[in-house]
Amino acid sequence: MMEFTDFDAALADWNELRTLTPYSGLLMGNGASLAVWKHFAYDSLFELAQTTRNKPLSPTELALFKAMETHNFEPVLSGLKTAIRVNAALTISSSSPRNRYFAIKEALIHGVRSVHIPWRLMEQKTLLAISQALSQYSTVYSTNYDLLAYWAAMHGQERFDDLFGADATFNLHHTNASATRLLYLHGGMHLVKNFDASARKLLSSESTLLGSFAVNALDDVPLFVCEGSSDEKLKVIRGSDYLSFCHTQLARHEGALCIFGHALGKQDRHLVDAICRAQPKHIALSILPRSESFIQHQKRHYSALFAQLDVELKFFNAKTHPLGSSGFSVPVDRLKV
Repeated sequence: MMEFTDFDAALADWNELRTLTPYSGLLMGNGASLAVWKHFAYDSLFELAQTTRNKPLSPTELALFKAMETHNFEPVLSGLKTAIRVNAALTISSSSPRNRYFAIKEALIHGVRSVHIPWRLMEQKTLLAISQALSQYSTVYSTNYDLLAYWAAMHGQERFDDLFGADATFNLHHTNASATRLLYLHGGMHLVKNFDASARKLLSSESTLLGSFAVNALDDVPLFVCEGSSDEKLKVIRGSDYLSFCHTQLARHEGALCIFGHALGKQDRHLVDAICRAQPKHIALSILPRSESFIQHQKRHYSALFAQLDVELKFFNAKTHPLGSSGFSVPVDRLKV
């Protein structure tokens, strides 16, 4: 069990930490995406879908989310897809489920595209730097559903294995043991859920992948967990073979773990529980050096989360990690160019 002490505001340099301890795993949160694109700083995709200029969620669609007691899009879209099939089997002519399906996905598409960095603004040097940073680990666990990590992995394909086979389906029989495993704990924009709950990857080039997500096809239910409490997220995770596998892998992680850009708030309790089950001996956590009081608060927060573990916690300056480089940041005003 860890002992609580008075925390100072000192932060280690990541480059020094990694020379002392080999970190085999990286848990990557939204802070890594924010280092590239400030528009990723939104609080809720569900709220974005209600306020987007183009075809926002209507009261009728919102009633479906309320009835299913969720703010996640995947279970609502999957439920509507099931209703469409049931209607067809029973020769029920109602078009309401189909219309609601396309309307909800349309709002989701516009909400995501309103905050996602366009491909044309991504510089090759940034993708290469992110790719190199991720490839330093045996396994990368990402909770981000944006396309940054996927774009970076496509930039250095030989160094990564996302466990999707040549046919773009989740496949554990043809893995590359020498490559960095890239696991999306909460899914991603490039992943869709099939009717049988299996996962499939959208096959597109980097430049067209964001556009592929925007195709409002009936068969492509987006597979990502973006809202709700930890219990609600875990419920969605258990409904997918791929997400369940990724979550289990985090709970079985062996070796030291680096956590970058992740607040690990109440809604992420399932992640903390998984890490505690893995029982790592070393955890390094990134903290932005905003102020002394902020650093001390973050140290207390993380220490409380892992108080039950016999673990050595190290706190480092996020800006000293390759993923926190200020050189990654793309000015938002470039959208006008």
